[in-house]
Amino acid sequence: MPVTDNIDSADLKAELELLRAAATEAGRIAMGFFRQSPEVWFKGGNSPVSEADYAADHYLRDTLLAARPDYGWLSEETADNPDRLGARRTFVVDPIDGTRGFVEGRTAWCVSVAVVENGRSLAGVLECPARNETYWAVAGGGAFLNGAPLEVREMGERIRIAGPKPMIDGMPAEWQDRLDREAYIPSLAYRVAMIANGALDATFVKPNAHDWDIAAAELILTEAGGKLLDRHGNKLAFAGSDIVHGALMAGSGTLLDVMAEVIARYNG
Repeated sequence: MPVTDNIDSADLKAELELLRAAATEAGRIAMGFFRQSPEVWFKGGNSPVSEADYAADHYLRDTLLAARPDYGWLSEETADNPDRLGARRTFVVDPIDGTRGFVEGRTAWCVSVAVVENGRSLAGVLECPARNETYWAVAGGGAFLNGAPLEVREMGERIRIAGPKPMIDGMPAEWQDRLDREAYIPSLAYRVAMIANGALDATFVKPNAHDWDIAAAELILTEAGGKLLDRHGNKLAFAGSDIVHGALMAGSGTLLDVMAEVIARYNG
């Protein structure tokens, strides 16, 4: 049963409007720190988090939960509370996806917010203020960039691909001459959005992506005609007890079949 079968369009519109307004302000907050040498800490060894992440997260948590106090909350920068598993809907948030790039002064980062029900994203927004880009989608309602509808690019002779080098190197020999490899993009959410807007054809994703990295981007890509799938070719579920994913692939059409063979062999 499609996730939208029992959800009216007014409900989805209200969810989207809430997310867009909150993401816009969170993006404004983050921009106040951008290229201003924000304080940075490291968690888990080598993963940076900045004062901008915490400021945006604090704003989003207060604003979204004030509007929907019965919703669950799952964010990269908030300690997870298992009580969220009893909520009908959950906000899945990355206050700054691509923190490393943000700290380095690069522009490909975004505020990622989604509303999830029964494992599926109903509405999602990527606010990318350093590039003046806002991506959004609702389930069954299409995907948009600054108001213009999005559609994945029809695959041509040349294939624009991103992701870890060992995975791209694993593409069959007969495909290698067709590949144009994209330089490293710190934000996974933005990388997936680039497929939705036709700037990329596909990306591999190494293991350990979390729900907050991809819940909004997955919906945007899906509504643009693409897919983000696991190594078995299955759709992803979000906001459950397990929020970490193995190797993934994003793209469209027959290219996904070839990529599936690659990640089935990937042991990185």
